[in-house]
Amino acid sequence: MRTADGGARAAAPPRARGADRGSPMGSERMEMRKRQVCAAQGPAASAPGQHGVGNRGSNACCFCWCCCCSCSCLTVRNQEEQRLRSTSYELRTEDLPTCEESPAPALEEASAWAQSFDKLMLTPAGRNAFREFLRTEFSEENMLFWMACEELKKEANKAVIEEKARIIYEDYVSILSPKEVSLDSRVRETINRSMAEPSPHIFDDAQLQIYTLMHRDSYPRFMNSALYKDLLRSLSEKAVEA
Repeated sequence: MRTADGGARAAAPPRARGADRGSPMGSERMEMRKRQVCAAQGPAASAPGQHGVGNRGSNACCFCWCCCCSCSCLTVRNQEEQRLRSTSYELRTEDLPTCEESPAPALEEASAWAQSFDKLMLTPAGRNAFREFLRTEFSEENMLFWMACEELKKEANKAVIEEKARIIYEDYVSILSPKEVSLDSRVRETINRSMAEPSPHIFDDAQLQIYTLMHRDSYPRFMNSALYKDLLRSLSEKAVEA
């Protein structure tokens, strides 16, 4: 670079890279860089700590603000609810009514079952044989529901009626029950309206609907089943021996 009088002036030495660090502007830049680095490293550094907190126990994640399905407290809660539902279903399965007590049917009685569905359902032995067949078709709940309704009709105590009606509803009418029977919407709505003050005949329409279903659907297959034919053969052999 030339001076005003035309002489050459030596160029100023280059400024050192760190020379501005001592200035106020340099300090501010360094502080800003530190903050940016800390902000970038913060989430990564805190991740292991959060993982460790989650491992301390299922309640630790209850402090999180999100509701994700991987949250350990929700996982534990879901497992507990599933266990309770399973236990409740097992208890109800154990409480299922056993087969009615009845002597072995005679050949004439068992043969009469083929005449009509009503004759089959009139005798305990007929109901037991038909129920055993329904179990093979995974539709035993139809007979169980029909039998429960018959028992309800015999009750006169209001408190007992309410309790039995509630159990029947939860076991066979509720859509949440694994033993729900097939009812149309009209019958189901009528039952729902009557559950506030149930009577012994609250399920009459539903019982008739299930009775008709068993008559039209399951009864013809029972007549042609190996179970019924084997029973007739066994009773015939016993009649000959006698």
